[in-house]
Amino acid sequence: MAPRRKPRVLLAEDELHCRVLMKAVLGSISCEVVGEATTGVEAVELYRKTKPDLMFLDINMPLKTGDEVLREILVEFPMAFIIVLTSVSDAQSIMDCISLGAMSYIRKDTPVPEIKSIIRDAWQMFLQRQNALTQKTQPDPAAHGVERKLKIASHG
Repeated sequence: MAPRRKPRVLLAEDELHCRVLMKAVLGSISCEVVGEATTGVEAVELYRKTKPDLMFLDINMPLKTGDEVLREILVEFPMAFIIVLTSVSDAQSIMDCISLGAMSYIRKDTPVPEIKSIIRDAWQMFLQRQNALTQKTQPDPAAHGVERKLKIASHG
């Protein structure tokens, strides 16, 4: 059995206290924070540089908004797995980000045990998606065997 690897996470949040909390939560569930962005511009640059498994992205970021960051990253990296962080209770803002391609959202006032659960569920979704993609890109050994048998039968 292959060893379980830690999820590599990019945290894009301009508020220090939120970054500190999220880093503590992520560390407590064996995630590796590979970068921290404090502006939307920095978030895009760090995503390109680190290519994380998961990204947590604040909607309200300076220099470039969260939805602008989301659009830009998903154009370049269509399989990016991004969860929006928000203090906004405006359902429309959240739904806009989901419709742009965010996988989920976490309100900043969510209790820590629930945040951990959302992150664990997101990681499982990520792994399932990766496995599905791997299955599609690798040749089916059973089909190869059938193809080989057909070639042998046609020549023999």
